[in-house]
Amino acid sequence: MTRLMHIGSVPIGGGSPVSVQSMTNTDTCDAEATLAQIRHLALLGCQVIRVSAYSLKAVEALRTITKESPLPVVADIHFDYRLAIGALEAGCAKVRVNPGNMGGEKGLTELSACLKAHKKPVRVGVNGGSLDKDLLEKYGLTGKALAESAMREVRLLETHGVEDIVISVKASDIRRTIDACEEIDRLCDYPQHIGITEAGTIETGRIKSAIGIGSLLLRGIGDTIRVSLSGDPSPEVTTAIDILRAVGLRKDYVEITSCPTCGRTGIDVESIAKKVREATKDINIPIHAAVMGCVVNGPGESKGADIGIAGGAPDSGVLFVNGESAGRVKGDLAGILIEGIFKIAYERGYKKQ
Repeated sequence: MTRLMHIGSVPIGGGSPVSVQSMTNTDTCDAEATLAQIRHLALLGCQVIRVSAYSLKAVEALRTITKESPLPVVADIHFDYRLAIGALEAGCAKVRVNPGNMGGEKGLTELSACLKAHKKPVRVGVNGGSLDKDLLEKYGLTGKALAESAMREVRLLETHGVEDIVISVKASDIRRTIDACEEIDRLCDYPQHIGITEAGTIETGRIKSAIGIGSLLLRGIGDTIRVSLSGDPSPEVTTAIDILRAVGLRKDYVEITSCPTCGRTGIDVESIAKKVREATKDINIPIHAAVMGCVVNGPGESKGADIGIAGGAPDSGVLFVNGESAGRVKGDLAGILIEGIFKIAYERGYKKQ
């Protein structure tokens, strides 16, 4: 288990739930536009937000952003330790830096003192494009090179007494990222921020992110995640939540099992499943529902469902509850299933917002 620390009010590591992060792509100097995007992402389920602090003007804007943001703000810093110090003094909950490019010993000493004074964590980030040349020559472009580069940065901080560290090793290559994260997990107990960097557009990036992040989470690696997609950051958040649900780390929703259909299919499985999903999307109680196309395999294949329908004719089928038949039903099958789901939800304590 990794050590526990906090990004604002959000716990990271120590067995805490895996949290969801994203990054704004507005101009940080435009505080109102940045805050508008942060508020939108918060509504979608984002828990930690990162912003680029690329200038003194951007750091100044952070004073307003951190004060009004509904989420803890992480400042992304490159090359200038003074910007990192300014971001911490502006109220940021964490900074993301590469200690090795923070202005030499003087810069690192001053930054470390500031981190300890404010009791704020720091994220050490290394990706495939920022490897140390000697490690690249020694190991090639590999996960081991990524991990060793990150640990080299971590040791710089440790020599200055900084211990609240989150590590991130990412590549656009899935296998390389997994290798790097596994190596970090073997070498230390610092929390890991995981993801597939530069994953691409939403069409391809969601798939790469789901495979990479999901594989790591199923290995027990990863304390906070970011899905990196080109464009609007909103799909980053929804995809991250979908990944956490798919690997069983979040059970705050109605899970819908639906069959792929075949020649025996007697109902419009896709249409019914979509209607049920849309009608129940705000239920935050764990419920397993099923929409199956026929009565031959349907009940057996969805045995673990709380409630489900196995189709017969276009407007009829068998309703089953807890894996057992509750009799034939006829009419609006989607409506019948939705009504049953809400009944279960209310019985389990759901309160409509």
